[in-house]
Amino acid sequence: MELFFENLGVLGLFLSAFISSTVAPGGSEAVLAYLVVDGHHNVWVLVAVASLGNTLGALTTWWLGAWASVKFPVSKVLSARQQKAIGTVKKWGVLALLFSWLPVVGDGLCFAAGWLRLPLLSGVIAIAVGKIARYSFVVFLFE
Repeated sequence: MELFFENLGVLGLFLSAFISSTVAPGGSEAVLAYLVVDGHHNVWVLVAVASLGNTLGALTTWWLGAWASVKFPVSKVLSARQQKAIGTVKKWGVLALLFSWLPVVGDGLCFAAGWLRLPLLSGVIAIAVGKIARYSFVVFLFE
């Protein structure tokens, strides 16, 4: 039974990380920090789970951007913040996605990347690198 509850914590981390990387707010760093301090899991497994969930959430936002680009023109639908994100991603390309881990801004970058139809594979790699770096830093702080 104890193993069940330990695995529930890892599932909770994945879900929190996924939700945190979509348009909904979340606190995956706090969940990760708790599990690291708890000490029942390999920290690199936790980093991998959080990074995977957060990257998949970012890809969901990417897909929303791609879908929206087909249905709606930029100037009529997007907020000023989203239009700014589109401009930033257009200027920097896939490299902008290294900052997809940033609160609020990161969601806009992923949305913009989908809108602009940037190369998916290199985009996923850039997103994952940023997410892994962020969660590794959280582990560093709490281990």
